[in-house]
Amino acid sequence: TDLPVILVPGRPLMRNPQPADIAAEFGESPHAVDDQEMCDLLVVGGGPGGLAAAVYGASEGLTTALIDADAFGGQAATSSRIENYLGFPAGLPGAELAARGTIQAAKFGVRLHRNARAAAFTSEDGIHTVTCDDGRSFSARDVIIATGANHRRLAVPGIEAWESNGVYYAATVVEATYSRGRPVAVIGGANSAGQAALFLARTSDPVYLVVRGDDLDHSMSRYLIDAIAADPRIHVRVHTEVVGLSADSEVTGLEVVDRTSGRRSALAVSAVFVFIGATPCTDWLDERPAMDPDGFLLTGQDVALPAGHRMPLPFETSVPGVFCVGDARSGSVKRVAAAVGEGSAAVRLIFDRRRIDGTELL
Repeated sequence: TDLPVILVPGRPLMRNPQPADIAAEFGESPHAVDDQEMCDLLVVGGGPGGLAAAVYGASEGLTTALIDADAFGGQAATSSRIENYLGFPAGLPGAELAARGTIQAAKFGVRLHRNARAAAFTSEDGIHTVTCDDGRSFSARDVIIATGANHRRLAVPGIEAWESNGVYYAATVVEATYSRGRPVAVIGGANSAGQAALFLARTSDPVYLVVRGDDLDHSMSRYLIDAIAADPRIHVRVHTEVVGLSADSEVTGLEVVDRTSGRRSALAVSAVFVFIGATPCTDWLDERPAMDPDGFLLTGQDVALPAGHRMPLPFETSVPGVFCVGDARSGSVKRVAAAVGEGSAAVRLIFDRRRIDGTELL
């Protein structure tokens, strides 16, 4: 019950602390539950798209606040190595990209708020307010939603008992160390799964890449497909679905079924890494702005508005002055570079929106 234990030099031992306690220990100032902050631009979500929006907003003279439910970096921060981001031919660890972006945001004066989980959204007279689950609220005339998406969990009976203890939704140095020298399985057929398989193959053998589809071509970048094909430690199992997990004191294997023949077989593995897509973090918006059937926010020309209403700008939602970038946006390209580009472009569109609607800075 004492775990996790946090050691901070010169401070009392922290036993099983709450996120707010950790945030305060590392410099996040405490806030009363009735605190309210007003700014020109509020960015909700600190992944690559949110960090880019905050950096560009502050650098363009907007008083900017960035809030995130956890730590900045989003899903990108859990990537072992991003190799297709322009300017980093040797690749860049996701955690390092997140750290650099956070430092850059602070440099331009962005008000950074970790441990600020958005819980409600209201809009009145052109002022949008986001209220967090601890009672704090943030208001702005323009909001950029960059809350991204959560990893979709593997629907296998009993898997919950092994999550973070043999079943993982990220592949970092920590998880790779745990499975060093042992067989592992990576489930998924998109870029995140391919990057994880290549990273884990450095220390684990074999690495089974389990894919529901018939091939990797429809969802994975060519450079990853070629690298996987050239690595003898990676074994690709296409049109294969996981239906069971075996374990005793630790994970010992997977039961899989061939979706073409229906034949079942077992894979002996010591760890499972799951990358099977994501669900958008938009439930706190209570279906306002407009969303697609899966909960992703509609933007630009995808928004259907009654006659007489202004057509939303690119990345603008059905609520004027509220934009969405990154993985939470319907039809977005699930790439780090795309999220960064959308975040920076949305800031430019804020100035266009204010000119069109005749609004000024707060």
